[in-house]
Amino acid sequence: MKRNIVKIDEEKCTGCGLCVDACHEGALQMVNGKARLVSESYCDGLGACLPECPAGAITIEEREADAFNEEAVKEHMEARKSEAPKTLACGCPGTHARTIERKDEAMPACGPAGQSIQAASQLRQWPCQIKLVPVNAPYFDNAQLLVAADCTAYAYAGVHNDFMRGKITVIGCPKLDDIDYTEKLTGILKSHEIKSVTVLRMEVPCCGGIVNAVKQALINSGKMIPWRIVTVSTDGKIIEE
Repeated sequence: MKRNIVKIDEEKCTGCGLCVDACHEGALQMVNGKARLVSESYCDGLGACLPECPAGAITIEEREADAFNEEAVKEHMEARKSEAPKTLACGCPGTHARTIERKDEAMPACGPAGQSIQAASQLRQWPCQIKLVPVNAPYFDNAQLLVAADCTAYAYAGVHNDFMRGKITVIGCPKLDDIDYTEKLTGILKSHEIKSVTVLRMEVPCCGGIVNAVKQALINSGKMIPWRIVTVSTDGKIIEE
């Protein structure tokens, strides 16, 4: 029969594994570091995996394919429950999504004379790249969200204590990633009760892309979520808040 079914471009696939987690029918698996459609009868053709792919390697095509078999999917998913969880040998971030427990404590400003202090990380989840975070990750529930440009962590020394502490942090560079984060951020805002959004950007023009993506995602979500923009100068100062 002719119907809609997923198609994977293996040249574009980075092997992150996010699409496998997003497929509730178990139609996709990682094979030799690439996502593969393992059975046409498991794929419903609805494309829940599409928005999770950061590389744009998945599309929907209409072609001759086996019919979707709901009973076979149920048996397949029951069999998978009995299997031990696996992670990719490559250690791709998408296979290691997890929450990191942190004590909500401020970091000391300085130590005794002549001694350096190991600053405590305030990252509360992994992965943190916007392209890689799963939209349905449970750590977004009731979170205060920090959307930060990559360079802010290097320009502003206190980013962990002043901005990341107590928040779920996602980072990206709209210029280097060359993608629009709007769709991913919209999915996060729609799927979870986000308490607030802080956008941490650099003063450079290209950082306007991350601000615009957050603005549009807030509009698309249809939710009234408190948000603010903080701008960091290239010499590491807060110039606008």
